[in-house]
Amino acid sequence: MTDRLAAAQAALNAGRRDEAIDHLGAAVDEDPARNVQVYRTLALQLYTAGRFAEGEAAAARGLARHPRDYDLMNMRGVLLRKLRRQPEAVKVLEAAIKVNAKSAAAQHNLANVLLDLKEPVRAEALLTKLVRLEPRNADYLRQLGRALGQQGKIEPALGRLRQSVAMKRDNIDAWLDMTGLLNEEQRGPEAEALLDKAIAANPGNARLLEGKVLVMRRSGQARRAETFMEELLPASPDAGWLHYQLGSLLADRDRVRANTLLRRAVELEPNRLGYAGAMIENLERTRVGDEGGHIEEAYHLAKGLLPRRAEFDEGLTKIMAEVFGRVCDFEALEQIGDFRTLGRSWASSGRHTALMKQMAHVRTDADRAEVMEQHRIWGRMTEAAVARRPIKRPPPRPPGGKIRLGFMSSDLRQHPVGYFALPLFDHLDGQRFEVFVYSFYQGREDDAQRHIARRVTAYRWWPDISAAGAAEKIAEDQLDMLIELGGSTHMNKLEVMAYRPAPVQASWLGYPHSAGLEAIDYFVCDPYVAPAEPTFLLEKPLMLRHAWYPLSPVIFKDQPPLETIPPIARNGYVTFGTANQPHKYSRDVLRTWARIMAQCPQSRFLFIRPESSGASFQANLRSAFAAEGIEGERIQFEAVRGAHLPHYGRIDMSLDTFPQTGGTTTCESLWMGAPCVSLVGPAPYERLSYSVLTNVGLGDLCATTLDGYIKAAVGLAKDPARIADLRANMRTRLKDSPLGRTETWAADFYDVMEQAVRSSSPRLAQPA
Repeated sequence: MTDRLAAAQAALNAGRRDEAIDHLGAAVDEDPARNVQVYRTLALQLYTAGRFAEGEAAAARGLARHPRDYDLMNMRGVLLRKLRRQPEAVKVLEAAIKVNAKSAAAQHNLANVLLDLKEPVRAEALLTKLVRLEPRNADYLRQLGRALGQQGKIEPALGRLRQSVAMKRDNIDAWLDMTGLLNEEQRGPEAEALLDKAIAANPGNARLLEGKVLVMRRSGQARRAETFMEELLPASPDAGWLHYQLGSLLADRDRVRANTLLRRAVELEPNRLGYAGAMIENLERTRVGDEGGHIEEAYHLAKGLLPRRAEFDEGLTKIMAEVFGRVCDFEALEQIGDFRTLGRSWASSGRHTALMKQMAHVRTDADRAEVMEQHRIWGRMTEAAVARRPIKRPPPRPPGGKIRLGFMSSDLRQHPVGYFALPLFDHLDGQRFEVFVYSFYQGREDDAQRHIARRVTAYRWWPDISAAGAAEKIAEDQLDMLIELGGSTHMNKLEVMAYRPAPVQASWLGYPHSAGLEAIDYFVCDPYVAPAEPTFLLEKPLMLRHAWYPLSPVIFKDQPPLETIPPIARNGYVTFGTANQPHKYSRDVLRTWARIMAQCPQSRFLFIRPESSGASFQANLRSAFAAEGIEGERIQFEAVRGAHLPHYGRIDMSLDTFPQTGGTTTCESLWMGAPCVSLVGPAPYERLSYSVLTNVGLGDLCATTLDGYIKAAVGLAKDPARIADLRANMRTRLKDSPLGRTETWAADFYDVMEQAVRSSSPRLAQPA
């Protein structure tokens, strides 16, 4: 047994850490009554190797034998923090302090954990004590600065951080904490000047150079950040951070090159979870080439990271949840975390974009209330931050004049939001309104964008701007009302609304839920999308007369042509299908679809999705249907993006997802002659298809119970004559419905907006 320890020491002396760890682990397995130093060494080496879960287990095992060992307690507390188990770390470190109140290490580590937990007052008390004991300890000063910063005591925090770097010029963390604080306070030029000073004191330091990139990006200078990194790359071809940051920056504009850069970052630093996460995310979002193949690669990379789940931060859990949801691996999805914990962690860390996918997991009214609270957590945090940094505003406009109406969305282009909003610009009421559009789109200008820009007063396109900068510029236009159409979906800046750049603000179309901000006054809806319970909406409903949106004839054209003979007539059996996104699927949805198929002999189900070329997507879906007795060959796949409309000719009806229903897909399915059966719930995201179907006279295909949903689908499947009639006449129905009468719809929209403005604005209380 002594040989094990000797071998471990020899391996350590030779720099063979993994071999030393093996020997030390074997030594304590052979004799658990080993000297405490063996456990300390094992835990320390595992920590140094980044094997935090194993290190924590070794420290816990050692403490079971040596329960009052201060060093093991302190080490276990540090390891628990690395594993993001902060509440446990607090208890362990507090116990260590009781064992040895004079030692500073556990107190310092406890302060770090308290800062993680956003308990800066307790952390400040500990750190103030430590600074009194060692007033020239740069690390204590730095952490005290962080504690003050978390409390909003910005100048005292900066003062402590300056003291820290004055004493220790290479205290990189303190330099970065200072620039981070300045960045948060929208003091970008100061942050960058400080980083230049830090880089001069620490030439070539990679973390400081990366910090400069982040400051430029945060202040909306993406192109400048790109140039800066491109200039660094030839001299630093093996800098993992450089490939990672450049790949992340280019992702929205050049997925292919971003994949190459991120792949290289992972090769250079394979243990960096953030790098692996960025690569997974970019692959999952790569739309060129074999999209299903990219998703498949991302999925297998994500599965490989699952053993390190304890080390995931909120950003990585979001990425992993999106990938597992994309291929319907519900078991892996559940390993990431539960509905409440994940949602609140994403909200608390500012990741509003993750909350939309929470809607698909709602089951009860308590869940609906929880999703609302998750949005409010984000909203309260965002509005508190904005309150500390108000924007400059111009003097009020004089009374009279036209109403100035703004639309803010990066999707007013060739995008579903742009397609549905287009009639507002085609039938713009220039007698009453001046219309401004605000976009942060990162891609190239397209025909739809140019079409809209020609019709409005101003189209402000700001691809490189901060949220605060955008809010200030919007305020300069002195709008009467601002409507956001994107929520927090990709490339939009929902937080602009928190600054309230317009006196009246509303949300419409792009996000089927309350955003979470008190600064948004209205949620534009129709009588069908409006929630059944007022508690499921934070804003006031601003009611349109009939439909939530219209169908622009520029997009909903008579091309592609209809397949006039329904599949049931050609095949002798009914074919169901969906083009809805997989994040809206769940075990309940797939089980229900299978139950419908079971009542329709020989029926088929077609998934019209780009994921369909991926083996895992196909296998997971076939497995779900097989569990309900539906043979695999009855489940069919069409891998397509963009050119999917003709494939509706292969299905007799769409089965809607629930609780988060379709919107665009429902309209497309109807337009191509395939009716849709939908389950209606009380929240807006459960009522989008209900609005469309009711407006075209197909309210009987909307059910309020699961049994009713199944009955409606099976009933339609057994009525081939009605299927044929609907296919032949559906486009006429749509054109004659409120959705198709686009000029009338637009006039109603402008009437409602005028009423909202005049009832809220003293300047426009009476018509001019």
